[in-house]
Amino acid sequence: MEKENTYGTLFLIPTTLGDNPPLEVLPLSVKTKVEELNHFIVENEKAARRFIKKLTPNKNQDTLNLYPLNKFTTQEEIATYLNPCLDGMSMGLMSDAGTPGVADPGAFIVSKAHKVGVAVKPLVGPSSLILAMMSSGLNGQSFAFNGYLPVDQKQRKQALLKFEKKATRENQAQLFIETPYRSKALFKDLISTLVPSTLVCIACDLTLSTEFVKTMTVRDWKKQKPDIEKRPCIFIIEAGF
Repeated sequence: MEKENTYGTLFLIPTTLGDNPPLEVLPLSVKTKVEELNHFIVENEKAARRFIKKLTPNKNQDTLNLYPLNKFTTQEEIATYLNPCLDGMSMGLMSDAGTPGVADPGAFIVSKAHKVGVAVKPLVGPSSLILAMMSSGLNGQSFAFNGYLPVDQKQRKQALLKFEKKATRENQAQLFIETPYRSKALFKDLISTLVPSTLVCIACDLTLSTEFVKTMTVRDWKKQKPDIEKRPCIFIIEAGF
């Protein structure tokens, strides 16, 4: 019989989607697990320390070992990041906002964990994509996440038309995200490019006191301009009939 390894576990630690109290949107089990762990792979060290302090104010920050995972991290550094797990210590993987591994560089670490035999355990927390889909009233049986659209406006409009055709052909909701400072520009392209009957959901500031979720046709959105300037949004489109 194959001998069971003694590796630690990689826990996927959800964070809040904004600056609200963590336990408003996270179960107590997340707080308990963060209290137990001292090794964390994070997008931003400062943001991670702030979140951990907010969630577990009594945890000694000096015990934290943080491993930054961003565009500046070298492949040589990444190759060592799971060493604590290989040495028998469990670790946490944390995104800047929401759940790690989805629209997040942490997916690479999760993939590496599977390859080397480290167990991966996701913890429950807010995912803006799922919350938006839940509250949109659109097709929760078949939907696709398409990440960021092109920055160039001409290419972005072409992408919107492509996904609108896919939504119609496959009866599938199409999800997009955008950086907050381009949310307004994407909205303008949506209502100027898509056919009037296409349904558009805008889900903004999810889980926050300023949360806004609305689904209407392009035709109706042209009559009601949402205040989404510099606010994080999920956009969903679906064919209207």
